[in-house]
Amino acid sequence: MKDQQIALLRQQIAKLEDKNFDLKAWKAHTMIILASIFGEDSQKVKEIGRLDYEFSSWSLRDATGHNTYQEGCKRLGKEIIEASINEIELTGLPQKRSATRGMLDIQVILDALNDELKGSQYKNLLKIIKSNDLPEEKERLIKEIINEVGPEATRAILTNMLLSDHFAEALSLKEK
Repeated sequence: MKDQQIALLRQQIAKLEDKNFDLKAWKAHTMIILASIFGEDSQKVKEIGRLDYEFSSWSLRDATGHNTYQEGCKRLGKEIIEASINEIELTGLPQKRSATRGMLDIQVILDALNDELKGSQYKNLLKIIKSNDLPEEKERLIKEIINEVGPEATRAILTNMLLSDHFAEALSLKEK
């Protein structure tokens, strides 16, 4: 996986030399790749997003043509990607965070329910949750199942969720 991600990034470096280079398209593709590796909030993604042709008075004074606007963007983009490759090679791929960004994993809830409910109750609960019923109807049906299992099983479900390693990890991430 690590080698595949590095290969994708190297392809983006190669695209910088394309005859018909399009900065906007290149940025979009590069940002997608970097976000899939490092996360959407990564500084690398933000830096690529900030790349733009600079029309400052200093750059307009460059009559030699050696430092065109596009070349400056290409150089900076290449540096960002090379730094990303070096990071992956030295430290490996970063661990993916869940879409909930450190919040309780849904699997913890499902496991707690599965441990305490009868098979038919568990299947029925999932069916209700996935149904297209009105929220009020779903709530009523879920409450029926909760009442059916009783207070001991309900407490056990909650206890299992709270004692989960994932729950403690999510709390520590949230506090940072």
